[in-house]
Amino acid sequence: LFSAFADEASPDILEQIDACKANGIEYIELRNVNGKNISNFTVEEAKELRKLLDENGIKVSSIGSHYGKIEIDDDFEPHFEAFKQTVEVAKVLETKYIRMFSFFFTKGQSIDEYKDEVYRRLTAMVDYSNEHGILCCHENEKGIYGDIHDRCVELAEHFGDRMGVIFDPSNFIQCGEQILPAYEMLKDYIDYFHVKDCLYEGGMVRPAGLGDGHIVELLERFAKDKDGNHFLTLEPHLTVFDGLKDLEGEGGTADQLKDDYTYPTNRAAFDAAADALDVCITMANLDSVTIRSK
Repeated sequence: LFSAFADEASPDILEQIDACKANGIEYIELRNVNGKNISNFTVEEAKELRKLLDENGIKVSSIGSHYGKIEIDDDFEPHFEAFKQTVEVAKVLETKYIRMFSFFFTKGQSIDEYKDEVYRRLTAMVDYSNEHGILCCHENEKGIYGDIHDRCVELAEHFGDRMGVIFDPSNFIQCGEQILPAYEMLKDYIDYFHVKDCLYEGGMVRPAGLGDGHIVELLERFAKDKDGNHFLTLEPHLTVFDGLKDLEGEGGTADQLKDDYTYPTNRAAFDAAADALDVCITMANLDSVTIRSK
């Protein structure tokens, strides 16, 4: 099942919907909608959004929240109170997943000293969401407790089926992790997959299949290991150079930057990412599945 962070195509929800439809994507992982993060939506705003998505035949794969993206020594209580409202938003939008993280350690805090606090906070979110029929899914992110695969496995083993796991190959690369061994360690726990590629050298994000993320092989393994009802969420993160919006003509600066995976608009970057994933799917011999409507 294919989904996307369509806010990378446009901040405007109608343009996000159009980008999904044009690329044959029926699900959206909601993150930013009309300039507002989904984590800040009220239940009433979620009902209006749900109506709009229903009218356009778009379903929600997950809430791409920012919970767990605060420093481990920041105040957790207001963060948790906001999280409770987002659980209600997820219910309105009829998705069972909320993406979350395991707190930043970017100020030199001790992993060992704060490990128990990480687990206390995650347990609060995991248990509360479970009580309401929602599954928190942990994403590996650079600089958080669960940024390397060993700690991701540790979290997955501790929480079991009470917590989901999101596998983001680009984020692992930016932490110096080897992708295929990380996948093998986590494959039994993975609930869904972020399609984002990257280079070890410089940490530059690339279209799927053009970095060091072994995207084609990951797709092959993921299709073999899972039942087909798991999401692949497109997350382009490609570079946009706004000054090229009005440039045209073959062989010019715009084409040169496109070759370096820099694009004139957000929508062009999103479409290029969708095209690249489609190529990877074909290379993985998953001919019966495609991101594009043919």
